[in-house]
Amino acid sequence: MVASVLTQLRSSEDVVRAYFQRSEGDWRSQRRYYTLKSGDVQEVESILGIHFLDQGAPELQQLAAMHELTDLCQMTSGVQMTWESNYVGPSPRKLTGSTIFGVWQDNLYRDRGFSTTKPIIAIFSMPTPEVMCLKTEYGGSRFEEEVKLVGTNYRTRQTIISRAGEEQMIGQYLEKRIA
Repeated sequence: MVASVLTQLRSSEDVVRAYFQRSEGDWRSQRRYYTLKSGDVQEVESILGIHFLDQGAPELQQLAAMHELTDLCQMTSGVQMTWESNYVGPSPRKLTGSTIFGVWQDNLYRDRGFSTTKPIIAIFSMPTPEVMCLKTEYGGSRFEEEVKLVGTNYRTRQTIISRAGEEQMIGQYLEKRIA
């Protein structure tokens, strides 16, 4: 029984690692955020840079320390993502930034969340090797996200943001590999 649990854990670690490695590169992201009550639509175009991080990478060790994990090398893989975003429409602005993601078991550790600069933890699952599903809660909000690799040059993403059990916003993304 213990051997089958260890084999399953190693297998899921390998699936996540392969997913992150396949995601590495530069991507052009076009997305829309739909605010459900008001009907407002926010369009955003971004350039994303995704860099794979292997177990023991200094960035993952820093992330583990930030989350106060006892073993700084326990995260099995991760990515560093950078972005340059141009918001158009009702709230135009430009944003740049970066975030680190690291995996340990079914947790996706981050150095910051979608709407917070504080470290957060998402629960993730991978129903197929091409699809990562995330569930995150903080600040009274719940974020449910699905990121799907489509072939080698496309990704789709959908995010549903809820507060007090009511859906507030839906984000839909199409990302195309540019390098």
